[in-house]
Amino acid sequence: MSSKKPKSKLIERRAFIKKGVAASSLFIVPRHVLGGVGYTAPSDQLALAGIGVGGKGESDLRNATVNGRERVIALCDVDTSPTSTAKKSVRRYSKATFYENFKAMLDKEKDIDAVTISSPDHNHAPAAVYAMERGIHVYVQKPLTHNIYEARLLTEMAREKQIVTQMGNQGASNPDQLQIQKWINEGMIGTITKVNVWTDRPVWPQGVAMSKPDASAKPDTLNWDQWLGPAEETPFIPNMHPFNWRGWWNFGTGALGDMGCHLIDIPFKALGLKYPTSVECSVGTIYSKMWSPDFYPEGCPASSSVSIHFDATAKNPSPIQMSWSDGGIKPFHPDLLPADVSIEANGVIMIGDKGVITCDSYGEFPKLYRKGESVIDGSQEKSGEPEFGHQRKWVDACKAGFNSPEHKALTSSFDYSGPLTETVLMGNIAIRSYVLQGKNSGSWSPELISRKKLLWDGNKMKIKNLEAANQFVTRKYRPGWELT
Repeated sequence: MSSKKPKSKLIERRAFIKKGVAASSLFIVPRHVLGGVGYTAPSDQLALAGIGVGGKGESDLRNATVNGRERVIALCDVDTSPTSTAKKSVRRYSKATFYENFKAMLDKEKDIDAVTISSPDHNHAPAAVYAMERGIHVYVQKPLTHNIYEARLLTEMAREKQIVTQMGNQGASNPDQLQIQKWINEGMIGTITKVNVWTDRPVWPQGVAMSKPDASAKPDTLNWDQWLGPAEETPFIPNMHPFNWRGWWNFGTGALGDMGCHLIDIPFKALGLKYPTSVECSVGTIYSKMWSPDFYPEGCPASSSVSIHFDATAKNPSPIQMSWSDGGIKPFHPDLLPADVSIEANGVIMIGDKGVITCDSYGEFPKLYRKGESVIDGSQEKSGEPEFGHQRKWVDACKAGFNSPEHKALTSSFDYSGPLTETVLMGNIAIRSYVLQGKNSGSWSPELISRKKLLWDGNKMKIKNLEAANQFVTRKYRPGWELT
């Protein structure tokens, strides 16, 4: 990783923007008289770029413009087909310069202030590192990174280079989560020992054989080399782009990576959690042939159950067991949850010795159950702003500057979302390790070596009792895509 400092031109421009905003109240002639109602002078606008501008990237960038308040000067996407969802962004920001290579864009476009990154998981870290090395503020979709090493790198780099950051788990800005945190802080459910988190994902192909590479099937409009990014060299794989990559370890992070940063975020923040101490898992098995389980270690399993353990925190005096399940497997009703209350497709249950808190995805519809009391609905009034203002708040913080009140108020800056992502990916280390083969006489099968609880040293980023599992803390990077 380069130690090159942000270019002085960018520093001067951002200082000018900040000064311009602060001084605007001194103008004798109101700005709206000069430029119309809602007019924002170019000098007060953030110059935005997008990396991955189709799908979720389209809404990330659109929300970051704050209804056109900010301007988009550059777009990057690997898919130029007429049917690509990226075309929607190209049409909307017709004056923006289009690129297929994010490095070329960030090298050439010297005026970029901030960038949204909404590519597949495996390309998050390379794009974010390249941007932050150039002093550019970053908004990165969840999960923050593809592996734990990358999450730690981005967290430390943002702090070192004073970059304003936000991860794209928009539920973190949902005011409903503030009510959940208030209940916890007030001790409404007492001491918490268990948390259940679950999802109906995957809703994409997973637990099956990967399509075989076929170079002849690659569309001319897809830049496959850029799509691969740091992943190992391989010819085009059909049915991977634009969405099914989630179920394959080289590119995605499975159901846990897709929804974990949304759902685990809720108890992680409310309980003041950080690095877990241990993790263990079990995965579903598919049999296409009698007595012969399907074995596809390159892909995520069809379903999994993960137990993640945390020490007591300042907010909770007891160790906590967090149970994750996916593939549509839901938890059972705890004692204080009425029998006729439906367990939804995605959600969280926090179980204390005085009560239970439940909520859906993004912290929506929080409810408090206490013995002998009526259920309390904690749903808060919403502003109607897209995704609870998650992108807008990041943009405002970029303008205000690093360590500003706006920056400190962000709900998912890398100082927080980095450790959160590490916890999510800790579960994936257990899942990937579950099928590791080797010699282990203590296992039910001499070929499977990881049917055990994995002990984690968060500070050193290391599994203490299964060295083979540490290969999943990072990855092998394709030449030219290394991060150090």
